[in-house]
Amino acid sequence: MEKNSFKTDYRIIYGDTDRLGIVYHANHFRFFEIGRTEFFRNLNITYKEIEDKKIFMPVAEAGCKYINPIHYDDLIIIETSIDTEYKKGLAFLYEIISEDKKTIHAKGFTKHAFINAEHKVIRPPEFIKNLKRDLFH
Repeated sequence: MEKNSFKTDYRIIYGDTDRLGIVYHANHFRFFEIGRTEFFRNLNITYKEIEDKKIFMPVAEAGCKYINPIHYDDLIIIETSIDTEYKKGLAFLYEIISEDKKTIHAKGFTKHAFINAEHKVIRPPEFIKNLKRDLFH
């Protein structure tokens, strides 16, 4: 994972799991959203503040590689970073790891476009360019 990543702890609740007590596969994308939200919050900006500027970040592409199952009541760490190679919008990389940091449960990504209130694609706003610059240069 990148040196400028942010870690978020999350305890698996019963509602995250299937009948076998294993995290339902689609919930990994919820965990990615939690990581992304807290990543921004750690940088003193929230999704709400971004959207208040009439800038929206829909997911354009997402993927997840499931490596090891996660069980009910496990404490996981969601590690989130920005993919510096992605230039068209903003992409995040995620690792879901065990509390003891010995087990990687999943790796994934989300790629986001930027759109305005009229749903038109726009260039990444200046504050995003500044964020990338400040984090990685």
